[in-house]
Amino acid sequence: MSDTHVLLVRLAGPLQSWGVTGRFAHRDTRSHPTKSGVIGLCAAALGLDRDEPLGELAHVRFGVRADRPGTALRDYHTVGGGTMPLRPRDLITDYRRAAKAVEIPGTESATSTAFGRWEVDEWYGSPKYVSADPESGALVSGQVHRHALITERWYLADAAFLVGLEHSDVALLDRIAHALEHPKRLLWLGRKACPPSGDLALGVVPGALKEVFETHALLPDVHRYEGSPSAPATGVRPLAWIESPSPIPGAGPLSDQPVRFGADGGVHGLRWETRHRITIAPNARGWDIIL
Repeated sequence: MSDTHVLLVRLAGPLQSWGVTGRFAHRDTRSHPTKSGVIGLCAAALGLDRDEPLGELAHVRFGVRADRPGTALRDYHTVGGGTMPLRPRDLITDYRRAAKAVEIPGTESATSTAFGRWEVDEWYGSPKYVSADPESGALVSGQVHRHALITERWYLADAAFLVGLEHSDVALLDRIAHALEHPKRLLWLGRKACPPSGDLALGVVPGALKEVFETHALLPDVHRYEGSPSAPATGVRPLAWIESPSPIPGAGPLSDQPVRFGADGGVHGLRWETRHRITIAPNARGWDIIL
């Protein structure tokens, strides 16, 4: 009898994003889920606080099979900018806009479209660094530039991954599985704009990661109409990434081993993984799940 068991987790949805080097202006995504992202998903489901120790949750062996790799999607994203209406609170919190609003109507800086409604060109619509003016006591914005902010964000569209969490403690895996279906906090696939769809926890089975990936069929396609035949698995060899318990000579490590999550971004360690082509067995187990 195997000493290890694997919790199978389905990660599927319209969009996913598993960034490793993202900053505000440019946010990337890996081609498959990161261990840090998946452990964070499980920690949220369990209701752990950000600074709470992860314990054995951080020490599960991680693997992921790309049943549908998805399509890379680039979102050209802008925040603010343009001609925006002035509201009473804008005049209170930003002295620059208040000054423009009292200028002579018809000038380039301010125009009126209706009584009590003024517009100013090119300002970002959320006052920043609001504080009290030392002389008048009125709230003013310390940042008066209101031009649009441009960001580039990458996603995986219509992807589906079968994640495996391997551990010898079956009770731990059962607790994670229950939490994923009854989460104490909101769950998302790497980013808050990416909610998961359908079932997440697909059960705990005996065995090691590679063996479990080989003995379970590809995840069903959400776009397949009910009653239509499923795509044959013959010849389909999906990629899988399986965590190595020790460093791999000549291979670079990944910096996504969670040590602690926190508001400051948390702490991550190094880990190694190997890439495999998975040959799914002819008698592989099928799925009866909600998509």
